[in-house]
Amino acid sequence: MLLIGLPVHAATWELDPAKSRVVFKYSFEGKPYQGEFKNVKASFDIDPLKPTACKFTVTIPIKDLHVDSAEVKDYLHDVELFDVDQFPTASFKADKCSLKSANSFVADGTLTIRNQTHPLSFPFKLDIDVAGGQPRFHLTSEVTIQRLKYGVGQGYWANTAAVPNDVAIAVDVYAVAKK
Repeated sequence: MLLIGLPVHAATWELDPAKSRVVFKYSFEGKPYQGEFKNVKASFDIDPLKPTACKFTVTIPIKDLHVDSAEVKDYLHDVELFDVDQFPTASFKADKCSLKSANSFVADGTLTIRNQTHPLSFPFKLDIDVAGGQPRFHLTSEVTIQRLKYGVGQGYWANTAAVPNDVAIAVDVYAVAKK
């Protein structure tokens, strides 16, 4: 039902950066803030006849993150948080999905930040639409991770009084078939 009208073949889909957003949400001293990961690269191998046989490869250039404050960006890039000089990218990789409903899935994979790799179940909603005559995937999700588990918070920033351990990652991305 989800895939009616699509060509019936496996395809590799690539993130459309112009139409996609990957946002991180956190709080500082009880006030909510958010930033955005820019220039994310992602490919998704999905066979419409076997939607649970999927493969995700996502690379996030941490140095390209965007926040409203240059000072906050400097803190985030610093050795005590993301340490972009030593760990310039984060990644998510998954080799299988499970179907939860007609358009809801969970990708089981690993998330790597600061050279710390841990399993991550990534729930997502997948819709298909047609833009300009070409099918595209619209993938949305929100998942919460614990920043300290990935080493994002050394020294002063290891304390969770000002910045809690939980960080939400909201994904609203479009992918088009790779040519």
